[in-house]
Amino acid sequence: MTRIAVLELPGRMASSAAITHDVLATANRVSLAAGRPAPFEVSTIVCDDAKNRPLPPRTDLVIVPGLGVDTEEALLARIAAPDCRRAIRLLANAARAGSAIAASCASTFLLAEAGLLDGRRATTTWWFAPLFARRYPDVTLLTDQIVVADWPMATGGAAMAQMDLMLAVVARFAGPGLARACASYLLLDGRTSQAPYMAITYLAGQDPAIAKAESWVRRNVARDFDIEELAKAMAMTPRTFARRVAATCGLSPIRFVRRIRIETARFLLETTKLPVEEIARRVGYADASTLRRLMRGDTQRTPADFRR
Repeated sequence: MTRIAVLELPGRMASSAAITHDVLATANRVSLAAGRPAPFEVSTIVCDDAKNRPLPPRTDLVIVPGLGVDTEEALLARIAAPDCRRAIRLLANAARAGSAIAASCASTFLLAEAGLLDGRRATTTWWFAPLFARRYPDVTLLTDQIVVADWPMATGGAAMAQMDLMLAVVARFAGPGLARACASYLLLDGRTSQAPYMAITYLAGQDPAIAKAESWVRRNVARDFDIEELAKAMAMTPRTFARRVAATCGLSPIRFVRRIRIETARFLLETTKLPVEEIARRVGYADASTLRRLMRGDTQRTPADFRR
């Protein structure tokens, strides 16, 4: 049996905590119904200003539901708060004792603050990705991914990625068959990427120069241009422009432009009856096959899916 401690901090996202307990309880019920032992023993540890609460002995896995913050300022204040600093020390001690650790959304910052993600692959909620990349350069950040299971550490993206993270936990500690059964029982669809949900305008708006670049790309989206021309229009060298885009959006310049083209194509697919071939031309692609290929790679969906 896997011993799990769910570390809950004040202000946590109620949905993230509930998802954690619901998926683990479902895994136990499904396993018992099949005549097998329950795979998980779950305890809840509340980390607040009152006192340090130790983990149960021989804890195999610590799960941290998402923190309930939505701005960089609130997040930085939150991870500097006494209860979060205690949680960071608790996570570091748990890792040294051999516990695996899983966290999603803004709680991934607690793992990074503890140094547990250095040299590892990780993800976080997409709108905090630029801050994460600047603050923790020793972590290989995979912004597009919903879950990165680089065990004994696992991280998830935005808030509802807690569902995907928990399925990864079940698969790791109780087997992929039980994870599939839980997904079926809870009607959870498989998702692999945050890319379809990432709002490029939100990310670009954090840097006036990149916001200006986004507007330039949208004005010129129908024609062919290269990154050198875009950088020149922003009065930057291509290298400087690439650094600014990566710091602001977590994307390369090519992917930055492609994301805007695909976002525009998606809007046209959902709001007009234009043929896919015409939409491809309007967003700068010579043929519909190129649009279909790039859209499928970026969003895991086809133009026909968006049109429906």
